[in-house]
Amino acid sequence: MNVDVDEGERLAERFEANRTHLRAVAYRILGNLNEADDAVQEAWLRLSRTDASGVKNLGGWLTTVVGRVCLDMLRSRDSRRELLYDEPVPVHARVHEEPGDPEHEVLLVDSVGLAMLVVLNTLAPAERIAFVLHDMFMVPFDEIAAVVGRSTVATRQLASRARRRVQESAPVPDADLARQREVVDAFFAASRAGDFDALLELLDPDVVVRADRATVEVGAMDEVRGALAVAGTFKGRAQTAQLALVDGTVGAVWAPGGCLKVVLGFTLAEDGRITEITLRADPDRLRRLDLAVLAA
Repeated sequence: MNVDVDEGERLAERFEANRTHLRAVAYRILGNLNEADDAVQEAWLRLSRTDASGVKNLGGWLTTVVGRVCLDMLRSRDSRRELLYDEPVPVHARVHEEPGDPEHEVLLVDSVGLAMLVVLNTLAPAERIAFVLHDMFMVPFDEIAAVVGRSTVATRQLASRARRRVQESAPVPDADLARQREVVDAFFAASRAGDFDALLELLDPDVVVRADRATVEVGAMDEVRGALAVAGTFKGRAQTAQLALVDGTVGAVWAPGGCLKVVLGFTLAEDGRITEITLRADPDRLRRLDLAVLAA
């Protein structure tokens, strides 16, 4: 009995020694810290159910397991978006009871960059796996081939195609996305705090809020114009809105109980003030949006 306990503890220690690396792999594939944690946890569950005595390179074995888990998660995203409108499937992974080190999370996000995440999100799941594992973590193609279920030659082609798309893409510069995030984050902070003056500072005098028909049907006004009126509309509200990339720009989602209800888009002027806010709730339109919730 003690031997089994000791072996279990040693296995857990070996896993913990690889956790930071595995989380980095999962984050670069999935673009979401909470989902990355879920993928790493699933890798631990699979390891705990496996006889690891014959595994010579545990780090490599775990990396490929995380790759398989992430591939399944990427493939399920489209179907999960369909389910969002019928039952409470989370837009993003749950918040963990034991959050990771905030400093490490900031470094992890900065090491990838929002702009790169936007580009990676345009790749097909198998392309994304091949590119991230090989180009970012130097996993051999024959090992990646086992993850994506392709031949080594086909896997090499996947990575090459993904690399070409990444190189040819011209994403929004990280500085622009960082500025967008700063402004939108400040807007919601002021909204939640009921800080009317702070809201006014963030809004262009001629700002306009436009809502689609589905949002109007649940109580929103179809249009609100002017900084005073818009600040009054949002003062003390948006308590549960979450920042998200919406078609490659920083916006927000409202998903009470894990069900996506409303997506907010923001347009900024050159001086950084908000000139337009859009509210969209039509299910057909929401399904066509490319969404990725940003870590707080």
